[in-house]
Amino acid sequence: MPSPTQVVALLKTQNIRHVRLFDADRAMLLALANTGIQVIVSVPNEQLLGIGQSNATAANWVARNVVAHVPATNITAIAVGSEVLSALPNAGPILVSALKFIHSALVAANLDRQIKVSTPHSSSIILDSFPPSQAFFNRTWDPVMVPLLKFLQSTGSYLMLNVYPYYDYMQSNGVIPLDYALFRPLPPTKEAVDANTLLHYTNVFEAVVDAAYFAMSYLNITNIPIVVTESGWPSKGDSSEPDATLENANTYNSNLIRHVLNNTGTPKHPGIAVSTYIYELYNEDLRPGSVSEKNWGLFDANGEPVYILHLTGAGTVLANDTTNQTFCVAKDGADRKMLQAALDWACGPGKVDCSPLLQGQPCYQPDNVVAHSTYAFNAYFQKMTKSPGTCDFKGVATITTTDPSHGSCIFPGSAGRNATVVNGTSRAPSSNSTSSGCDSQYIHHGSSFTFTSSVIIGVVVLSVVFL
Repeated sequence: MPSPTQVVALLKTQNIRHVRLFDADRAMLLALANTGIQVIVSVPNEQLLGIGQSNATAANWVARNVVAHVPATNITAIAVGSEVLSALPNAGPILVSALKFIHSALVAANLDRQIKVSTPHSSSIILDSFPPSQAFFNRTWDPVMVPLLKFLQSTGSYLMLNVYPYYDYMQSNGVIPLDYALFRPLPPTKEAVDANTLLHYTNVFEAVVDAAYFAMSYLNITNIPIVVTESGWPSKGDSSEPDATLENANTYNSNLIRHVLNNTGTPKHPGIAVSTYIYELYNEDLRPGSVSEKNWGLFDANGEPVYILHLTGAGTVLANDTTNQTFCVAKDGADRKMLQAALDWACGPGKVDCSPLLQGQPCYQPDNVVAHSTYAFNAYFQKMTKSPGTCDFKGVATITTTDPSHGSCIFPGSAGRNATVVNGTSRAPSSNSTSSGCDSQYIHHGSSFTFTSSVIIGVVVLSVVFL
């Protein structure tokens, strides 16, 4: 993995101004010094029991991992543990004590106003989460959640929530349409409607966040903001994870970033942005578990982007397509019949100019469905200005940064070439275009307000890899 200085160089190059660390690695915090990057440091779960049982242990942790680094390193929050109630339930009874001890140490150091204390929760602690207005926290944890929320309220902190529409989609057994999970546009008839509030939901992310707001209001807490401390989509999976693809990861994260930066808010709190951290900065090829567990990163270890985000108009953040060098090609191993059907659509209803594919024309050779569909897919993708979801074709297409032009066959979008793009408004069929609509019967099975006027899009950095 890259060194801390290499990580910080990448953060600066990509204009990433907010990061969350899964620990408080000294080398990483020193590398972040004098950069202005806002940092959430974390108390690892394995240290939680000691801190929750000893005020002195908490004070020592704050002295060593926070006081020693501020103000040079811009630490803005401490995440105490990670998904403790679901991942380490035996530590639940001391969770609030741990938060209070950490906060007391910040008060003693006169840092409590600039550094907030909270703990990230899995959305799985929210039960009956659709419709959102019926959501409530798992009542088993009421003895923890009630004092925890009161602590957050009294200290002006926020609820940290991890939101993963990918897992919601995977666990829904086909109930959740892929488009609904990916923030893709939905017709009004396919929006999920909360029958109690008549609020319309066009994506899983907003539904989960609002479920958390309603769950807090069920406990008579209505003024605690939510910050999403993890969200993302894997770019690769095994045979049981067919929707963990580069295109879907690109679509989800691009749409998520655009959604947050546009201050869209949620149906319950429109116009109030939900600050969000994307999981994660780097792929982890040595991480145990399924293929998808290793492929949540925006970048490979060498600093190369795993994919180029579609962020036109959203500013220069992350691996944005600033070079305009992305292409849509046929996916390796794609079914030939599906490729032919997609090719027919692109050259027909998709209104792509496929004349270069005719016999005697520059892109006729090689004369096979893979080469011809690649040209047609890319022509459509470029014509649609690389909009999210326009390189899918029912799962047989994918995005690449390698120019597929060859010989005299110059593909639309190729650097330094003038390619003809035919105007049109037709959209390619999504990978889930035939799925049923998501109505108010959808049940979500789950894995903001902001303190300042700024909207946060940050990334999660697994600094533990540097130990």
